[in-house]
Amino acid sequence: MSGSSGSKPPRRNPAPAGTPKTNLSPKNQPPVVTAGRLNFDIPSDLAAGNAVQQEIMARVEKAGYNEHSVFAIRLALEEAITNAIKHGNKLDPTKRVRVKASVTTVRTEITVEDQGPGFDRKGVPDPTRDENLHKLSGRGILLMESYMNMVQWTRGGRRVKMLKVNGREAG
Repeated sequence: MSGSSGSKPPRRNPAPAGTPKTNLSPKNQPPVVTAGRLNFDIPSDLAAGNAVQQEIMARVEKAGYNEHSVFAIRLALEEAITNAIKHGNKLDPTKRVRVKASVTTVRTEITVEDQGPGFDRKGVPDPTRDENLHKLSGRGILLMESYMNMVQWTRGGRRVKMLKVNGREAG
């Protein structure tokens, strides 16, 4: 974790009987693995988000994804978690971020949900338009939607579901 005071450690969802566990130190509690799925419930803390990213990306790399797909998933996952922590939950340590991932050799599906007020995706200005080129917002969403095969916003913008098919270009 980040060493910042007030951060709560990731909370683990209870695992069904016989569920395999991964080897992580006690400091980083293991995620629940159910039929190839990973479930995380973390505080609004960037270090906790980074630990989740590392665990998911280790699974992606182990599944044999090509270089382009690994890059796409890493970029989109980092943007989604960072947006949930910073923009959704506004770094509020009392709010949580839930991340679910399913990684197979064929496809990776990731859902990130925060407890913030949400946003209207259509209200985010296009960062490629001339009048927005110097603005600092909106690029992460554009990158997620450009690199993943599917990006879906639900629950008033508080939840994003992303899909990447191994070896298939987005679009």
